[in-house]
Amino acid sequence: MTERIPATIIASVDPSKPIRLTPAQTGGPIHTRSFSGLFRTLRLLGGGLLLLLYFGTQWLNWDGRQAVLWDLGKQQFHIFGATFWPQDFILLSALLIIAAFDLFFITVLAGRVWCGSACPQSTWTWIFMWAEKVTEGDRGQRIKLDAAPWSAAKLLRRTAKHAIWLAVSLATAIAFVGYFTPVRELVRDLFTLELGLAAGFWLFFFTAATYLNAGWLREKVCLHMCPYSRFQAVMFDADTLLVSYDAARGESRGARRKDSDPRTQGLGDCIDCTLCVQVCPTGIDIRDGLQLDCISCGACIDACDSVMDRMGYARGLVRFTSERALQGGRTRLFRPRLVGYAAALLMMIGAFVWALDARPMLSLDVTKDRTLYRENTQGQIENMYSLKVINKTQQHRQYVISLGEGPFELHGRREISLAPGEIADLPVSVALTDASHSRALSRRLQFEVHDLNDPHSAVSTHSTFVAPANP
Repeated sequence: MTERIPATIIASVDPSKPIRLTPAQTGGPIHTRSFSGLFRTLRLLGGGLLLLLYFGTQWLNWDGRQAVLWDLGKQQFHIFGATFWPQDFILLSALLIIAAFDLFFITVLAGRVWCGSACPQSTWTWIFMWAEKVTEGDRGQRIKLDAAPWSAAKLLRRTAKHAIWLAVSLATAIAFVGYFTPVRELVRDLFTLELGLAAGFWLFFFTAATYLNAGWLREKVCLHMCPYSRFQAVMFDADTLLVSYDAARGESRGARRKDSDPRTQGLGDCIDCTLCVQVCPTGIDIRDGLQLDCISCGACIDACDSVMDRMGYARGLVRFTSERALQGGRTRLFRPRLVGYAAALLMMIGAFVWALDARPMLSLDVTKDRTLYRENTQGQIENMYSLKVINKTQQHRQYVISLGEGPFELHGRREISLAPGEIADLPVSVALTDASHSRALSRRLQFEVHDLNDPHSAVSTHSTFVAPANP
């Protein structure tokens, strides 16, 4: 029992090669290198279109008002020619569910391509990295500037960079708050220093949030704060298209002359230039395999393709492909889970469009008074109600109020005229005209509102009539 168990020390790394840590592993700032390529062009086009929609839509006018405005004070949400109310929030819930299923479908199809191509965090991060390039230079110059002692030139470059960051952050905040308050008035009040306390707080909050997220946190938001990066892996399958390194073709990696034959040297196509690491916004090495940090932006593909072109090798050493294809199989596009998501998505979109088209443009809410009942001058039992009628259209409307079938009589105002988006609160009373029907303590009655100019526009709501029971 006292005999020692023999142990053998196994080297985990090749001692002849130095250990190379990626920027993500060192924990320091990530300085990306400038590059060009297909995926960068596609990202610029897609991101540019989304930015144009984000910053430009709120400046459009529609029928004399801001085209897209979520007016929280009036509880009216204008989207071009349509006006939505809190009663229509079920449509917003449906839209969010559709967006979630759309994200699931895209994830199963092409991984985190949304993160790298259109996610606001990634888009604003690319903008802030552009600001770094124009003020501090490309990757090598920024690394030298970080290591250099403070000087007037360094201070000037850093000041210019942060000034651009703050300007972009403020513009982002103005655009966001401008969807909830008229943007023209907001900008005028901001530059005349007449901004209200609430608007000023939200401008400061979103400016600071943009500045911190895109300027300082960057990839840490994607890795540690975004829940999508946590559950994405369980949605991948063997046919999901991911940014992948073809190790069978690339290994063993190593430097070589352009006119040499790598096969005679026992080398693969990877020349170990590390450009794929230098352009990565999250600072990882795609050659280490699929990682949580990868946002599928395609930057490493563009960088690697440019190297393959210079070396005269075929493109695609790093490419969008599936695990099945890397193992020599063929990627299956039509598979049960993907088809299921697509079918569910199409059905939900169809149901949403139908609900949007069929939503009533007239709303009626009925609230019964706390008093159970009373007796009027004619000896009839009466109940008091408060009716809230909302004109959801963009035109003046004439409405008539009535009751459904039953031994009831409506007392109070019967016709109302409402302006576009106007809300009317009407107190009315309902009398029981036939006492023989009061054998029960309560019974159901129906309020109806009809549009005098449109017979098809009508709405009804049920309520309860309470009366003393006859012996």
